[in-house]
Amino acid sequence: MRITLVINDDILNKAKSIATKFRVPFRHLINEAIKTGLQSIENTPQTRDYRTDPHQMGLIAGRNLDNIHELLSQVEGENHR
Repeated sequence: MRITLVINDDILNKAKSIATKFRVPFRHLINEAIKTGLQSIENTPQTRDYRTDPHQMGLIAGRNLDNIHELLSQVEGENHR
């Protein structure tokens, strides 16, 4: 099948260089490159794991984390909103 594609000059030059280096027809190299790229995309999981590393922050002496209102008044002052 014939199709017209617009390929960036740098990609075209690299593909021609590789085809010459391996002595394969340009058309064969492009077909294999597209096939390999599509397989890579198809085999890539759609979701990516998001991971955060824990960081030991320690507790400040005199801070009570069980009562948020008390903690806010200690940190922001009695007139906090």
